[in-house]
Amino acid sequence: MALMRLDKILSSTGEYSRSEAKSLIRSGLVMIGDRQARSGDEKADPEVTAVTVKGVRIGYAEHHYIMMNKPGGYLSATEDSRDKTVLELMEAKYRRLGLFPAGRLDKDTEGLLILTDDGDFCHNIITPGKKVPKIYYAEILGQLADIHVAAFEEGIVLGDGTKCRPGKLEILPDSQGKKCYITIEEGKFHQVKRMITACGCQVAYLKRVKIGGLAIDESLALGEYRELTDEEKNLVLTGRQV
Repeated sequence: MALMRLDKILSSTGEYSRSEAKSLIRSGLVMIGDRQARSGDEKADPEVTAVTVKGVRIGYAEHHYIMMNKPGGYLSATEDSRDKTVLELMEAKYRRLGLFPAGRLDKDTEGLLILTDDGDFCHNIITPGKKVPKIYYAEILGQLADIHVAAFEEGIVLGDGTKCRPGKLEILPDSQGKKCYITIEEGKFHQVKRMITACGCQVAYLKRVKIGGLAIDESLALGEYRELTDEEKNLVLTGRQV
């Protein structure tokens, strides 16, 4: 890793703002290896040399990857003047990291949402050409049938004439066509709802349960979140379709 400014290393953890980091350094509470840091301008490689604050080593990460079980009523956005956003559910240290949703969920849709500060990772998730599947559980007003399964495989045509990429509709047994899983590789505006509307039905409840090979952690209550492990991060993209 290249050398980085010390104040950036400290602020990248989310524990401290840039100004708080500089104050800690000026107070003599930050060490680079066995020497006391004097200025935020100093540079270090935290993977090679221990950087400590009050004797505790900084756990540096270039990027951050968070899994959230998104509740209804929150926008998948970083800020909004009228509605609550998913970032408002997070602790201050995470809000300082510059996180953004890697793909959106509608305001009333629940389930798996990934937040990150890694633009390349986000691009790979949301770009249809990367073929990363997103799987949703839906409860339906109306009744889905085999004809709709075939329509999904062919590519649903939305009400405005837009043709979706081929997807997958799996109607759950013994649900009378009212519960299903839907798999898509793109993310048009309100796409799942519009696809179901094109089948003559409506979505009563929608939850995203999987992105790529990563399934939602069912132990997370609505509104809860945690960092992804390296293995889970890799599952997102290794679960893409070929």
